[in-house]
Amino acid sequence: MTDYVLVAGAWLGAWAWDDVVPDLRAAGHGAHAVTLTGVADKQGVPAGQKTHVQDIVDEVERLGLRDVVLVGHSYAGIPVGQAAERIGDRLRRVVFVDSSVPADGESFVSAWWQGPAALEAVLAANDGDWPPLTAPEFEGQGLDDAQIARIVSGATPHPGASLSEPAALSRPLGELPATYIKCLLDGPEPSDDVAELLRGEGWRLREMDTGHWPMFSRPRELARILLAEAGASSGSQDG
Repeated sequence: MTDYVLVAGAWLGAWAWDDVVPDLRAAGHGAHAVTLTGVADKQGVPAGQKTHVQDIVDEVERLGLRDVVLVGHSYAGIPVGQAAERIGDRLRRVVFVDSSVPADGESFVSAWWQGPAALEAVLAANDGDWPPLTAPEFEGQGLDDAQIARIVSGATPHPGASLSEPAALSRPLGELPATYIKCLLDGPEPSDDVAELLRGEGWRLREMDTGHWPMFSRPRELARILLAEAGASSGSQDG
């Protein structure tokens, strides 16, 4: 039995995986969604990036999980990538879902696509937090109105300290067994750092014809990919 540990990106808690978890469990595997400190039902608690790495490691250790597939979406790819090397031989594979990836000494802010100053200004204007997106900002991502409303209603501000704290890796990320899922509506090509990692023997690329939030727009397809990437199987259909 494989144990999946699922971590959603900024603003989202464990609830974001509610439509993915059933198919993983139906295939006979464990599925454990994690809420990072400072968001969802843990909102208001100060948290840096190291806190989020520890959240993930603690979940693995608390449950005594082995044969672990760590799944990180969006921002969560950064703490998930660091947690992967911390759990040692418990790790089976890491799956990055349209996510950022950690680089030693670099932060989420330092790699922000509009430049660090743009995101730093947003955080400064919101008491150090990153406010959730509004409904119009989800357009063009393969989501229907109900799915957008669900995300918007459940999203909470994200602690900015976790975005500005640099990652710390003890070995090259490319040494991890990893899969990168690129969601094509959010851009047809992986970022340059991910493309470089995909040249390594241990990394695989999978593509989904949907937007940046596939756990909402295509949950059953996402579950099927997660099962396949761990060498499991599923009879799930698209949904």
